[in-house]
Amino acid sequence: MNLVSAIVEHKIPVGQWARILVDYLTDNFYDQFRLFSEGLGWLIEGVVYLLNAVPPLIFIIGVMGLSFWLHRKIRLAIGIGLSLLLILNLGYWEPTLETIALVVYATLISCVIGIPLGIAAAHRSWLYTVLRPILDLMQTIPTFVYLIPTLMLFGLGMVPGLISTVIFAIPAPIRLTYLGVSGVPQHLIDAGKAFGASRMQLLFKVELPHAMPNIMAGLNQCIMLSLSMVVIAALVGADGLGKPVVRALNSVNIAQGIEAGLAIVIVAIVLDRLLKQPGQIPD
Repeated sequence: MNLVSAIVEHKIPVGQWARILVDYLTDNFYDQFRLFSEGLGWLIEGVVYLLNAVPPLIFIIGVMGLSFWLHRKIRLAIGIGLSLLLILNLGYWEPTLETIALVVYATLISCVIGIPLGIAAAHRSWLYTVLRPILDLMQTIPTFVYLIPTLMLFGLGMVPGLISTVIFAIPAPIRLTYLGVSGVPQHLIDAGKAFGASRMQLLFKVELPHAMPNIMAGLNQCIMLSLSMVVIAALVGADGLGKPVVRALNSVNIAQGIEAGLAIVIVAIVLDRLLKQPGQIPD
C-alpha cells in the first residue's frame, strides 16, 4: 500500500505540461492563430458560396454525369441522383454542401501532408518507427480531448472542426501510402535500376503506379473518417450536417436526428461510390 500511495502521490504532470504548452501558444501567437483561422475560414466559406451558387438540380445532374463518366454504370448514376434528391427533399441541401466543403478541405490537407510522409516513411524505416506511435495516438485518443486546444487556439467555427478532422483522418493516407510504396516487389525496382532510372523516375514510374490502389484506399478512408467527424466538429461551431444532429440530441428530436443522420450516410455512400476505382463496383 505504501508503494501504491507513493506512486499516486508523485503524479507525472502530463496534463499540466499540455496546459502550459497551450497557454504559451495562446499568449504568444494568438494573433497569428486567429489570422490563420480567419483566412482558412474565408476559403471554406468561399467554396460553400460557390457550391450554393449552383442550382441544386444542376449540381445533382453534374454529379450523376461525373459518376457515369468515371464508372460507365447507369444504375449507379441514377442511384446517386435519387439519393441526392432525397437530401434536397428532406431540406438538408445547404448543410450537405457545408459538410462536403469541410470534407474536401480536410481530405486535401490530409493527403497533401500524408502522402509525402508515407512515401518518406517507406524509404526511411526510422521515420516510420517514429511516426507509428504518433499515428496510433492520433487515431485512438478521444476526439473531445484535442477539441479543447483547437478551440482555444482557433476559436469557434469551421476551422477548429477542420483541424480536429485533419488530426483524426491524416493517419489513413500516411499508413496506406507507406504500405503501398514499401510493398513494391523488389524485382520491379531492380528492373527500373537496370534500365538506368533515377530515384525520382523509380518513384513516379514504378513505385507510385504500383502503390496507387493503396493510395486511393487511403484517400477513401480519409473521406470516411472526415465524415465521421462531422458531428464532433459541430460541437465547436462547425457548420454542416452535424449541427442538426446536435440540435436533435439536445431537444430529443428523433425525427430531425434520423433525417440528418440519413443525409450523412447518403453523402458517405455517394463519395465512396464516386471514388471507387473502375471495376470495384459490382454491376
